[in-house]
Amino acid sequence: MCKDPSIEGQPLRAIREGVAGADLPTGDSSFWGITAGHTGTCGCSGRFIQRESYADSANATTIWMIKKVVVVVSMSFLMGCVIAPGMHMSTPPRVPGVKITPITPDTIRAQGINESSGAVAKPNLPGNMNDKEYQYHIGPRDVLAVTVWDHPELTIPAGQFRDPEVAGHLVAEDGTIFFPYAGTVHVAGKTTAEVRNILTQGIAQVIQDPQLDVKVVAFRSQKAYVSGEVSKPGPQPITDVPLTVAEAISLAGDLTPDADLANVTLTRDGKAQNINLLAMYDKGDVRQNILLTNRDILHVPDRNTQKVFVMGEVANPSSIVMHKRGITLTEAIGDAGGVDPVTSDPTQVYVIRGNENESEIYYLDAKSPDALILGDQFRLKPRDVVYVETAEVTRWNRVIEQIVPTSQIIRNLGRVTGAE
Repeated sequence: MCKDPSIEGQPLRAIREGVAGADLPTGDSSFWGITAGHTGTCGCSGRFIQRESYADSANATTIWMIKKVVVVVSMSFLMGCVIAPGMHMSTPPRVPGVKITPITPDTIRAQGINESSGAVAKPNLPGNMNDKEYQYHIGPRDVLAVTVWDHPELTIPAGQFRDPEVAGHLVAEDGTIFFPYAGTVHVAGKTTAEVRNILTQGIAQVIQDPQLDVKVVAFRSQKAYVSGEVSKPGPQPITDVPLTVAEAISLAGDLTPDADLANVTLTRDGKAQNINLLAMYDKGDVRQNILLTNRDILHVPDRNTQKVFVMGEVANPSSIVMHKRGITLTEAIGDAGGVDPVTSDPTQVYVIRGNENESEIYYLDAKSPDALILGDQFRLKPRDVVYVETAEVTRWNRVIEQIVPTSQIIRNLGRVTGAE
């Protein structure tokens, strides 16, 4: 056996070879790796081999095979970028059952025509009337003041300095009042003119040609309710002055900055109807300013539910609350910080719109700045999703970033097991 101290224990990679005339050890599972051109002090000629175990050789072979597999699989994935992180859409996207439309001047023109033809409708609620037809009808808990000329004992029996609201005639829950010489009179549901005629006939048996007047001094029986994004939400009394939507909002302290003017709802007798205040204030659509009646509920929602979502390769992917007068595609991208000039593919800008009846995808080729003019004319709808595609080179780089850590682990594993 060779015992040359100059080579013993050196870390050489080797394979098993037979060496003529070498005195190989017997009785263990080791072999000797050959080093060429060795002539040791031991008198061996030819090549010398360093001992290496069969287990180490097997580990090296396993690592080598793993590396080959990783390289082959990685290259196959890279060919199709199937492991690229993040979302990806084809150009144009192909989704079964979804309408695909490019954003062109014709698309903008058609959008304008649809908005014009889809004009805001007049609210259709039971009991609608205009203010010219309006008359207040007395109800329970109202307070009436009755004046009989030349008969102060009937007009102010409690004294002339008493508050009319306190000294007046309270309408009972059954809708009646009591008046001298006329007795108990049912007044609920009647106008002041009708009550005056009833009382005049009642006291005419005692007073010759009575001159009588009736007015409501406290309106307590009827209320409309204003809720949501107003400064002072709460009930608003229905009086002899017609209470319209605009007046009710004004009495409630006006709208807050977060109010959604286009989606106000009015509920009457269990039926809800949309009221478009934006059309009323901006376009003078007085049909939206309808008359409120008893127990109407006028609700002004906030704009936080009216959002669009900007995703993909933009500076600040986020949800954006729509402006009061809407938002365009260019505005939404601008509010999100604009497209990323390094990682984005501006030729693939998508608007994904879904509803109960049909889903649509619009796409814009914004590689030239003048395409943003089209984007500025394309109006978004609530819950639209704007997506800016990733550039191919960016997707490639992201795949590499995913693979490099794995290759480093394999490399380090090879070092630990002595495969290198």
